[in-house]
Amino acid sequence: MRTRHLVACFACLLLAACTTAPEAKKEVPAEVKKAAPAEAKQESKSSVPDVFKVRFTTSKGPFVVEVHRDWAPLGVERFYQLVKDGFFNEARFFRVVPNFVVQFGIGANPKMTKKWDNAIQDDPVLRTNRAGSLTFATAGRNTRTTQLFINLRSNQSLDADGFAPFAQVIEGMNVVTSIYAGYGEQPDQEAITKRGNAYLNEHFPKLDYVKTATIE
Repeated sequence: MRTRHLVACFACLLLAACTTAPEAKKEVPAEVKKAAPAEAKQESKSSVPDVFKVRFTTSKGPFVVEVHRDWAPLGVERFYQLVKDGFFNEARFFRVVPNFVVQFGIGANPKMTKKWDNAIQDDPVLRTNRAGSLTFATAGRNTRTTQLFINLRSNQSLDADGFAPFAQVIEGMNVVTSIYAGYGEQPDQEAITKRGNAYLNEHFPKLDYVKTATIE
């Protein structure tokens, strides 16, 4: 992962789909190891609304995001498919960095994670990573799959690194900021991918989670 400056390096390491240590470049993210990411099965663009809302009911309460397809069309199509498939239901908020991001999007069931383990192409960054914006995490170019983060502050430094916001929290930002942060970056993403909630419930039982995510 190319280092532009200290802030950008720290941000990218936090948001990449990799192991938990922010300073560690110990393992290459799983997505980067793929020789050629499979083509994502896209719904026809006509089936995805131009603007729609998704309500996340969580263990801390509800929050609502407003999604704009013209902000990042490919990301919005993938997000729409994931919500329709129930991908986020019971998924834990496994990485919380106060005053930076809340990250989630590894399936509660490893079978669900594997089902959607096919990367989509990047979108150009048309909106800034302001507080409350929802963005796909990446492990480099054209590696977006299912992981998302919500910006807890203005993270404009992420714009130049290709992180393209596609939605904005419009209700319940207080819920987002109250998500449990006690474990920081300890949960291991490879272990979550392989074992899902069985691993997290055993080692990180206080994590908050998505009960349901539904299109309104």
